[in-house]
Amino acid sequence: MTDVTWLPNTLPDGWRVARMIDHVRLVNGYPFDSALFTAEQGTPLVRIRDLGSATTEVCYAGAPVPQAEIDRGAVLVGMDGDFNVARWAGGKALLNQRVCCLTPCATLDTAFLAFVLPAPLKVINDLTGSTTVKHLSSFDILKIRFPLPPLNVQARISGHLDAVAGRIDNLLAVKGRLLDLLAEKRKAIIATAVTRGLDPKVKLRDSGVPWLGEIPEHWEIERARWLFRERDVRSTTGDEEMLTVSHLTGVTPRSEKDVNMFEAETNEGYKLCEPGDLVINTLWAWMGAMGVAPVKGIVSPAYNVYEPGPRLAPAYIDALVRLPVFAQEVTRYSKGVWSSRLRLYPEGFFEVYLPVPPQEEQRAIVAHIARETAKLDAVRAATERTIALLKERRSALIAAAVTGQLDVGAAA
Repeated sequence: MTDVTWLPNTLPDGWRVARMIDHVRLVNGYPFDSALFTAEQGTPLVRIRDLGSATTEVCYAGAPVPQAEIDRGAVLVGMDGDFNVARWAGGKALLNQRVCCLTPCATLDTAFLAFVLPAPLKVINDLTGSTTVKHLSSFDILKIRFPLPPLNVQARISGHLDAVAGRIDNLLAVKGRLLDLLAEKRKAIIATAVTRGLDPKVKLRDSGVPWLGEIPEHWEIERARWLFRERDVRSTTGDEEMLTVSHLTGVTPRSEKDVNMFEAETNEGYKLCEPGDLVINTLWAWMGAMGVAPVKGIVSPAYNVYEPGPRLAPAYIDALVRLPVFAQEVTRYSKGVWSSRLRLYPEGFFEVYLPVPPQEEQRAIVAHIARETAKLDAVRAATERTIALLKERRSALIAAAVTGQLDVGAAA
């Protein structure tokens, strides 16, 4: 594998091409015991998902490992997936496996290092073939060749990029918050519609079900056992459309998703599901991995498939079960010792209470959700296009500056 293709043909006077191994000390993260991960107590543990943040999702409750300790400003590289680079924005923390820390020698400015790394790592990522998640090795990083200007020029470039890229980052943060607000509004529209209906003046009553609270007086409440029956029919050929079940997108054909997943030699014995069937990923139900099948297909034999009765419309079911509060509710009926290993079996799902509005009202609710979310989705799509353009602009500016193709002037 080579990463030289990103280097320009010529460099400014006084610059040279250097090897990363000669200018950094690389320390790999440590394989901490996940059984000691906690929500709050312990030392913050930086995993790949925490790159670029000032906080972490979990802490480590065990004894710190000195060689895995980092502090604010450390240059970190995610070694799986997109090979992202970031300067750690938090305080003292521990570095988990598959994340490495690069400490520059006296010849290399820390900020310049963080700006110069993404371009060659993208080339490596593009050249890395994989059927699942791409992996980066320490050797790949250490053999990177990169432009090295004098230290004073490095500092000047870093100062310029901190200012220019910082402004773009601020715009990206604003756009990111807009996406968050759109997502929250989307959830609120769906949650209100499927649990309260469309008439704000309708008389409400206590449902007697904590996760539902008050519902329209004329709605019914029923256990899932009276609304669904389990479907356990197996494919004899495995040739049907393979469906995936995600907490983000519900049930979708695998062919429509940009994923690289392990595929079995044969799909014979996989479970058949019909359009409108509710499919639940047994292991990830607590995260909300469930939804209604849009087409006929097959799913993993480890999943559960439920055929709905005539009292609930499939589109209404899909909106209902994908509410975060519904995922929290089914967790109560899941089995397992660890929260991340809970499983929702049919006997647990059948204990859950669901609201049952009149059929005509269900159809109106589904139509309302489709109209309102379409408006939000249009704004989201436009915002995502703007974010993509800003990121391209940021990358181009950085690449031009760190290779000497952009004159940043004599001042920072």
